[in-house]
Amino acid sequence: MNTRLWIPFALLAGACTPDGDAPPPPFPAMPVVPSEAQVAYTRMEYIGFVHWGLNTWTDREWGYGDESPDLFDPTAFDANQWARVASDAGMGELILTAKHHDGFTLWPSAHTEHSVAASPWMNGEGDVVREFVDAARAHDVKVGLYLSPWDRNHADYGTPAYIDYYRAQLTELLSDYGDITELWVDGANGGDGYYGGAREERRIDRETYYDWPNTVALAKSLQPDLLIFSDAGPDIRWMGNERGFAGETNWSTLDRGSVVIGAADEAYLNSGDPEGPDWVVPLCNTSIRPGWFYHEDQDGDVKSPQVLMDLWYRSVGRNCVLLLNIPPDRRGLFHENDVAVLREFRRILDETFDEDLASGGSATATSVRGDHPDYAAARVLDGDPDTFWAPDDGVDLPTIEIEFGGPVEFDRILLAEPIRLGQRVSAFAVEARVDGMWTPIADATTIGAKRVLRLPRTSADAVRVRILGSRAVPALSSVELYRASADEGSADLGLPAGTP
Repeated sequence: MNTRLWIPFALLAGACTPDGDAPPPPFPAMPVVPSEAQVAYTRMEYIGFVHWGLNTWTDREWGYGDESPDLFDPTAFDANQWARVASDAGMGELILTAKHHDGFTLWPSAHTEHSVAASPWMNGEGDVVREFVDAARAHDVKVGLYLSPWDRNHADYGTPAYIDYYRAQLTELLSDYGDITELWVDGANGGDGYYGGAREERRIDRETYYDWPNTVALAKSLQPDLLIFSDAGPDIRWMGNERGFAGETNWSTLDRGSVVIGAADEAYLNSGDPEGPDWVVPLCNTSIRPGWFYHEDQDGDVKSPQVLMDLWYRSVGRNCVLLLNIPPDRRGLFHENDVAVLREFRRILDETFDEDLASGGSATATSVRGDHPDYAAARVLDGDPDTFWAPDDGVDLPTIEIEFGGPVEFDRILLAEPIRLGQRVSAFAVEARVDGMWTPIADATTIGAKRVLRLPRTSADAVRVRILGSRAVPALSSVELYRASADEGSADLGLPAGTP
């Protein structure tokens, strides 16, 4: 559940400063703030998806449900390769499609014969989920699992009996494989399928059929720290497209009660809701290839490192977590082309953000809350996401300025709010002092956990950020400047014209 509270900053920073001065004046949290698990999830920034199953052998994206388990027979499956590549790429988590819409389970479920236990792989003794979770943990990568609500194989789909089946499989996954960070649920529900041989179309009421409140309660009872993704959360939300980008304005708050899984307003999801009563972490998902499953004819269509950088700015740089799918091939390995792109993307990202050019500067502000050092302008330069600058109540257009003592050349600015206390800023502007004159170089709306703007290459001896709008007293935990790697390429790559 989201927490609604007012937190005196003294409780976060200690009752008094180290030199024994009076404690800082309280800083009120927003009415809606993230849980600690949501904060940790957001700070991963970049995670991976693994779509693998019978579709890999049938060359489909959505299996019909009548595919034979005999097809599943990888020749060199190595979950450690997946986890090692993910770790090297900087992904904090991997999510496995434990069951896709075709109903084939990658673990030997006791509730179906349509599973790896009926395949020739390892003579039916294998368990992909087990090898996956063990490999991820060995490489310090968190574990997520995707269990499709739609099942085109199961004879009972569309009846109440299927909900019991779905929950039985969910119980297996959340009971037998250790700590799971995330359960992933999408909105593909109902349509034509095999359905135990019926070969017909079945439609369900998306608002009522799955009885999500009780399914969510079951999952949380089995794993209290579990975070659940869907259009409506409750913990993590879809951003309304599968192309990997968020809106220019992106609030982490949402009204979950107004969202129906599989029938959501995609524009609403893409921007969030500043008045929303629920904190639901925004997540952008896309695949490194045109498809979500491996297709040999797409080996030459892997997104370039430059396209991934572009998507990073439009996701992580817009207060989101980026979820990138990498589909293993029929060997059971990430393809060499995908691995090469991931490595180069990581190298370019690290090169761009290797040195914070603002860190050696000195910061001042038009107002400091209570003139107390715990809220000083210098807090935006200390590298701690939980310390911050804040002005006094009622200050018009609070402004923070960073002086460098000489010209600094940059083309990226990173801003962050202390999200443990909520999301506040609704509009801001950035100016640079060039040859003694203040010049506007950017303006935008929301900030959240991280906002990164691509700027014209600028040489300036100072920058300032002016808060133009905020839902409460604003706070900034970071103001950072960078110079992009020459290998980033230009912006606006790989997305349709007009994409925000």
